[in-house]
Amino acid sequence: MGVVQGLTEFLPVSSSGHLIIVPALLGWHDPFITSLAFSVMLHIGTLAALLIYFRVDWLRLIPAGLATIRDRSFEGDPDRRLAWLLVVATIPALIIGVLLNDAIESRFREVGLVALALVVGAAILWLAERTGTRRLMAVDLTFPRALGIGLAQALALVPGISRSGISIAAGLFTGLNRESAARFSFLMATPVTAAAAAYEALKVFKGDAGVAVPVGPLVIGLAASFFFGILAIAVLLRYLRTRSTDIFVAYRILIAAVVLVWWLR
Repeated sequence: MGVVQGLTEFLPVSSSGHLIIVPALLGWHDPFITSLAFSVMLHIGTLAALLIYFRVDWLRLIPAGLATIRDRSFEGDPDRRLAWLLVVATIPALIIGVLLNDAIESRFREVGLVALALVVGAAILWLAERTGTRRLMAVDLTFPRALGIGLAQALALVPGISRSGISIAAGLFTGLNRESAARFSFLMATPVTAAAAAYEALKVFKGDAGVAVPVGPLVIGLAASFFFGILAIAVLLRYLRTRSTDIFVAYRILIAAVVLVWWLR
């Protein structure tokens, strides 16, 4: 499950969807492994992967964002502008996540619905590939467009849509090139993932997770999600420099077909 989380959190194929599909297809009924609490806790591993991989970016962006407040000006600094573009893009997912996360996750954790969401996400990604100009860098975004990407990210609360998939698609729609869309997606996901992981960790420590949390399997899952998360980020960014996302569109449709056949049977 840690390997699945690490790979699918950053590839545009939906980690939350795969964390529902994999136990179902393999016949795993362990209440901890299939729990929402475990799924969210695995995000601590991929959050660590984000922070390690983009550490240089954050060491520039955080001081730049604070300097903007101090000086009340971007002063022509692209890092200052990018920092506040990320702030604007993060707000919708944080607000909607606080209000609707538990309700959406509990109602959409059926494999049939996940398969449908995989197809919907594939269609959006396919359309984005064919309509975006792919000429802009993230710093070229306007603030309304950054907000639009953030609103799109909030749709990823539905398992099967994919946080990286929907935000990369939204970035392509706004004119970003593929690599910039992916990097903006990953940077934007960092505070949202941190908030979700902290919220779930608090529930676990308070005993409100609804399941017993064995430390050994949790640590193994976190380590696997961290390692394979870093691998997935590096591979995807390199891949998108020269190739389209069509392979992920095809994969999503194929997995949805397999799941639907299994589900109908």
